[in-house]
Amino acid sequence: MMAHLPFLPVLIPLVTAVVLLIATKADIAVKRSISALSLGLLVTAAAGQVLVSDDGIVRVYRLGDWPAPYGIVLVLDRLAALMVVLTSVLAMPVFLAATSGTDERGLHFHAFLQFQLMGLNGAFLTGDLFNLFVFFEILLLASYGLLVHGGGLQRARAGIAYVVLNLSGSALFLIALGLLYGFLGTLNMADFGVALQAVKPEDQGVVAVMCALLVTVFLLKAAVLPIGFWLPHVYTAATLPVAALFVIMTKVGIYALLRVVTIGLLAAPFTAGLLQPWLTWLALGTIVLGATGMLASTSLGAVVANLVLVSGGTLLLAVAEPGAGSIAAALYYLVQTTLVTAALLLLADVLRRQRGEAEDRLVAGPRLQSTTVAGLFFLFFGVAACGAPPLSGFIGKIMVMQAMEGSAHPALIWTALIVSGFVAALVLARAASVVFWEPGAPDGTDKRDVSLVPASGLMLALGLLTASIIAVSVWAAPVASYARAAAEQMLARDAYVSAVIGDPAAVQRERRP
Repeated sequence: MMAHLPFLPVLIPLVTAVVLLIATKADIAVKRSISALSLGLLVTAAAGQVLVSDDGIVRVYRLGDWPAPYGIVLVLDRLAALMVVLTSVLAMPVFLAATSGTDERGLHFHAFLQFQLMGLNGAFLTGDLFNLFVFFEILLLASYGLLVHGGGLQRARAGIAYVVLNLSGSALFLIALGLLYGFLGTLNMADFGVALQAVKPEDQGVVAVMCALLVTVFLLKAAVLPIGFWLPHVYTAATLPVAALFVIMTKVGIYALLRVVTIGLLAAPFTAGLLQPWLTWLALGTIVLGATGMLASTSLGAVVANLVLVSGGTLLLAVAEPGAGSIAAALYYLVQTTLVTAALLLLADVLRRQRGEAEDRLVAGPRLQSTTVAGLFFLFFGVAACGAPPLSGFIGKIMVMQAMEGSAHPALIWTALIVSGFVAALVLARAASVVFWEPGAPDGTDKRDVSLVPASGLMLALGLLTASIIAVSVWAAPVASYARAAAEQMLARDAYVSAVIGDPAAVQRERRP
């Protein structure tokens, strides 16, 4: 079983999704049981990957036993294990929240959820650019179904725009892959950097443009300025448990950028500076866009969606300044911001269910039925989101700021991070004032649907996320230490290449005609 451990996070949701499709007409309780069992197995496998990968050995799983770079390989290292366990941990509260009624609005919610997890885990584990494209398509196809789950004109419109945008991105991805394969003769990530070093001087300009196309695709997935305007519209259209799951999707783009930069682009002199200096300005612009969007938001869901933009820009700074310290800080920040933004979206679902027609909009509404509990959750998540001490948001921000001291524009980066934190605090304080303290409709006159009162699944989901955030805060030192080890392993490119393809000189690549 240990030999197949790298494949389990892909296999488990795939088998579960097929079973759920076969059981389409089954009772919702049966589907929930199947999905819950699968998630339990997935979390166990993901935790096993973290424990196994912590020895620093890069493990390669060759499907069909074909050697790389010719066959399909999955690669398990510290970074892949971290992303898989984060995805699995996030999936559990999303599932629990969905059992409060969201999953009953369509037949295939749980199947789409499992396909989404398969695509995400496959993207984090694959060692091949083409199979990264394949897993991207799997998770995107599942996300299309999840986005429109529950129906409605707003979701239909958002779904059409989302599909068109991602189809364009997929076409650009395929074009970039085809051109790179024609010039380099490989799409294996480990072999990518080796092949870049062998590019002839007269071809270097063309190959650099192809790499830029590939980077553009990942920037689209990460919702980075100027192609990140789609994110708030999509997140606010989806049901809130689905939006909570979507939080991890933008991290796939950041992850892919980190992989391609550290394994590939930094290996060759003509591509090592490809992302400098413009990527730093895009990161700062994305932070400004998200902060401005928060100020203009009219609902808590929109506030959190723009907060995701801010976190994406913050993470992009590590890609723009790739070093062990910056990548380690970004990985710790990635874990905490994923958990916190997902928690805020699920809390917005609690408010929506208790506020009748006001939903999670920042307007006066009916009195909440669980003001104390909801208020404590809001306070806890708000402190973590704006980066105030003593929670993980503060620790993550400090780590990122310290890592940026040696960058080209440290003062500008510090200003953007501090101001965005103040904006988040201001907007969340305003939201709390409106939701919890402003008078709304008198008792008995609101049009609340009592069937929407939060069920135990949704409250349990918030409890799990709260415990996770506390754990990341209390055990910040070991989590940061793991992140540092993962960053150093990423930058040790030769060890990765040796584990995946062996001796680079012995590899025979296809050449263009």
